[in-house]
Amino acid sequence: MKKDVITLEKITYKNYVKVLFGLNVNRKQKEFVASNMCSLAEAYVALTNGYPPYPFAICRNGKPVGFLMIGCGASEEEREEGDPDFIFDNYCIWRLMIDKRYQGRGYGRKAMELALEFIRTWPSGKKKYCWLSYEPENETAKKLYASFGFVEQPQYFKDKPGEEMPAILEL
Repeated sequence: MKKDVITLEKITYKNYVKVLFGLNVNRKQKEFVASNMCSLAEAYVALTNGYPPYPFAICRNGKPVGFLMIGCGASEEEREEGDPDFIFDNYCIWRLMIDKRYQGRGYGRKAMELALEFIRTWPSGKKKYCWLSYEPENETAKKLYASFGFVEQPQYFKDKPGEEMPAILEL
């Protein structure tokens, strides 16, 4: 039996349609993650504003099974009172989703390993932290991220109802 090979592949003209229209989470998870179309639109906005996005297809033996996007930095113009400093000039796991047909097979865990390996190549320069955020009700995400050493930052969450829980990892 052939072993699955999980890779991160750059979004290209050859795979973007599959990523945009062929990958979906289940109905209960839609409240936890933005659509891949929205994510790629946000990547474009970040890029045109000087903040490099790194969108990837998560592939199993060359076939897209998920989507991952890494970012670096945030615009000072976007800063709101109470925003933590770690969201500025640090890496961020901006999106992670595995298609509903491929969940529960360890692909999300492998994608996180690959994402952190990529970040540690310092594509946007050396930074102190990688951060991410997730809906507090998303226990699966919370456990996955904690297993990689991400530490919740509830002091930035408690006064903002409806916001996601931020967590950081020192690189």
